Amino acid sequence: MPKAPSPSSRSDSTASLLRQEIVSGEAAPGNLLAEAAVAQRLGVSRVPVREALFTLEREGLVEFSATGRAFVKDLTTSDFEELYVLRLNLEPLAARLAAPHFKKDLSSLEENVAATQRAKSVHEVTRLDLEFHELILHMSGNTRLLKLWRSLRGELELWLGRLHRQHQLQTRETQAQTVEAHRGIIEGFKTQTPAACERLLREHILGWREWLPIVS
Repeated sequence: MPKAPSPSSRSDSTASLLRQEIVSGEAAPGNLLAEAAVAQRLGVSRVPVREALFTLEREGLVEFSATGRAFVKDLTTSDFEELYVLRLNLEPLAARLAAPHFKKDLSSLEENVAATQRAKSVHEVTRLDLEFHELILHMSGNTRLLKLWRSLRGELELWLGRLHRQHQLQTRETQAQTVEAHRGIIEGFKTQTPAACERLLREHILGWREWLPIVS
């Protein structure tokens, strides 16, 4: 007789489903995530839903009101700006540190770009885009730098997902431009110095400046 799922696995799977809905935009910013309603919709009890909501709060995807109700995180203009500044400082440094390692093997980045080119949705492009950047952080060899970036991973996916959807509505070229930009970064790792790779990543992130909400 098959074993019933453990409470922790139910919580993890519930968190995964809700995370997918939030970062894809299916669950809109500010949406109420009522425990009872979510539990009924997903076919689980309220306990794994509650635990999943706490997990997603720690990831920066959910926020609780003073009365304890959970809502999908609605990034403010200041949130967008803060996450942008953090990317602008962490990722170029990682590129400089990773450059010598990528001189030997770029297969992980090349496989990621190939997957991005095959992606069937903007959400999948967003996920692979962040995976591309995480590969650079990982290859930097600086574990604290990677740990710091990963602590922002949930909010970064929320951040980039919303910018990607906005970009797609206006240009219809989010996927093609992501592939082109990442191929340029790979070429930089092949041919450029670490300092040049650092500048290339900085220019890449600066390219999102015009898509950020204007801070009043």
